[in-house]
Amino acid sequence: MRRTVHFIVGPTGIGKTFLSQLIAQKLPVEIISADSRQIYRYMDIGTAKPDRSFRERVAHHFIDICDPDDYYSAGIFGRQARKVVNGIFSRGALPLVVGGSGFYIKALTDGIFEFEVKDEQVRQQLDERVKAQGLAALYAQLQKVDPEYAAKISPNDRQRILRALEVFEVSGKPFSFFHRQKPEAADFEPVLWGLDMERSALYRRINQRVDDMLAQGLIDEVRSLLQRGYDASLNALNTVGYKEVIEYLHERLSYEEMRELIKRNSRRYAKRQLTWFRADKRIVWQSVETSADLEQLATKIISRMQP
Repeated sequence: MRRTVHFIVGPTGIGKTFLSQLIAQKLPVEIISADSRQIYRYMDIGTAKPDRSFRERVAHHFIDICDPDDYYSAGIFGRQARKVVNGIFSRGALPLVVGGSGFYIKALTDGIFEFEVKDEQVRQQLDERVKAQGLAALYAQLQKVDPEYAAKISPNDRQRILRALEVFEVSGKPFSFFHRQKPEAADFEPVLWGLDMERSALYRRINQRVDDMLAQGLIDEVRSLLQRGYDASLNALNTVGYKEVIEYLHERLSYEEMRELIKRNSRRYAKRQLTWFRADKRIVWQSVETSADLEQLATKIISRMQP
């Protein structure tokens, strides 16, 4: 009989962490974070990491595993997370995957083919070219050598642009060629629970969450990252909440403009997350308009997860 692994997925701010806390009160779970930004150290408030007391009570994986300038990818996560799943089962615990990064979840459940090539010298040369020529020039090069992959990513996605060019420089083949190879699915049965909410209610929650992050010290967190020497162009910092605060700190936005821009971009991010997850027909969608809905859902998931 195949083992089952339960997933809690959905847009930002909808209550995934709270639901995982309810489940952890009743079952011996270890949580696998499927969040492409919670992997980074020093980025706590803007990524809404679970609070430290919860992480001390319940084992969490893939939080604070990288510095903001480290290279990491969905492909690496998928391979590492599968090993973690096996380790959790071997300890007699239950893995619970929680997160909103669709590509990370796909890498874990279905696998993605990521060509195993790295050349530090080539990567350094590409980094130097970005500084000298700008990211737009390298994106233009990617459009020429691999238009298929370039069309799938943002012209501002520094990490993926440089990765695709690195693979092309070393292998002589476009990154999209390797993405078309058949990946290997996981050796467990994924059970995916999707959290849904009436759109206007979700947006109100997101707006309030942004206000809470600012009150908790988001600006100081971003200032500290810059003081540590992390470049504002890093992929980790070119994300919602961080890029807007950086613009504010550089006096290119007023405080109010920054606040409203974070809210708008967070809402847009939530919309993109929902679009991605809607395409996965395995997901069982659950309406969670209230905390009582989350408590009822926790009871349902616990009954399914119990050995």
